[in-house]
Amino acid sequence: MTRREKWLAALPVYNEVDYVSEILDQVVQYASNVLVVDDGSTDGTDKLLAARDDVTVIRHEQNRGYGAALQTAFDYTLANGFDGVVTLDCDGQHQPKRIPAFIDMARSADIVSGSRYLHHFEGDDAPPEERMFINRRITADLNRRLGLQLTDAFCGFKAYRSEALQHFVITDTGYAMPLQLWVQAAEAGLRIAEMAVPLIYLDLQRSFGGALDHAETRLKHYNQVIDDEIARLCASGRHVTHAASGDLVCVHEAG
Repeated sequence: MTRREKWLAALPVYNEVDYVSEILDQVVQYASNVLVVDDGSTDGTDKLLAARDDVTVIRHEQNRGYGAALQTAFDYTLANGFDGVVTLDCDGQHQPKRIPAFIDMARSADIVSGSRYLHHFEGDDAPPEERMFINRRITADLNRRLGLQLTDAFCGFKAYRSEALQHFVITDTGYAMPLQLWVQAAEAGLRIAEMAVPLIYLDLQRSFGGALDHAETRLKHYNQVIDDEIARLCASGRHVTHAASGDLVCVHEAG
């Protein structure tokens, strides 16, 4: 008899008092095990979470960043023997009803990454131009340099098998964390699949943090994260290869 896999749904949360209760009410309908990483919320989100008995909450006393919250979720997944984790945001951009589909696709992939550009859904929002430009530019750069076939490098709706999480050493605590992860996934030769998800933007004013709110600065930073991660792996003797050609990728490119 095949053992039924045990999966976790994990949500990084920071100041989501307007959305957290409604989103979690939906998530618990589709996931038996739910973790919320409260990344130092100060708007009352922590009080709403404390009143729930249907989710596990880990709180960062101070805001540490999106990447740090996901790393806490990864650590919890591995420490508690889950077969994998589905990550989704708590701002209404990701539909909890799709959690089972992510888990199902992860039976034949190490990472299932949501893509807002793989398929057009009726009612899709128009993305902010600068965000779409940066996403497409960085996605194209990752594909060219690493031989990946991504259409959306930044979507936070993902499923990771625990075996894949064991390959990651995440040090970027901010929104550039997915770029570090993609380089490490390519180096490890992980099986990557994309799942189409609707394009929903509810918070067009979201801050990326200080200078990163400036589009050109953010693009330069993202390129630097990719360069630095490739250089770090190559310096440590880990061979980053182009997934399509098999060529070594140890060339530092200026951002």
